[in-house]
Amino acid sequence: MAVQEFYNHFCFLCRWLFQYIQGANLNFSRIAMTAPVLTSIVPGAGPLHSSAYFIRFYLPVKFQASPPLPLPELNLKPYVWDSHCIAVRKFSGFARDSNIVEEAEKLGISLSRSPWANSTSSASGYAYSIAQYSSPFRIIGRVNEVWVDINASELDGCKLSGVAAY
Repeated sequence: MAVQEFYNHFCFLCRWLFQYIQGANLNFSRIAMTAPVLTSIVPGAGPLHSSAYFIRFYLPVKFQASPPLPLPELNLKPYVWDSHCIAVRKFSGFARDSNIVEEAEKLGISLSRSPWANSTSSASGYAYSIAQYSSPFRIIGRVNEVWVDINASELDGCKLSGVAAY
């Protein structure tokens, strides 16, 4: 998929999520936008072996127990995230094709030199995820992260909890 096609498709998916939080759900609830917006990359799962991706955002605590159901035409699926641990690399600026792969590679290099060198997990099916914390209107001081799942069941410091997302 070409960069412009990816961007157009990405923006289309964001519009569905935006409609959902603006009340396009079965009980017409407006949902406060949360951060981060998470884009998970699945290499080779798209057409002609291109990458596919999933876009999610966390539901506020108010909606965790009973998320509003989206209108059927939005074709959004709820996702309850099982407890897991992640390795994170923070980066600034806008998250674009030109820098997210580079940041994911830098995280991979850091992990290869750490005690977690052989602890990456493919259980989620994602190669990595990009967490974007800043509003699209913020130009300076943007905060992003690249995440990779790690198999940390035997590691100390990984507190597990479930989170609902769309």
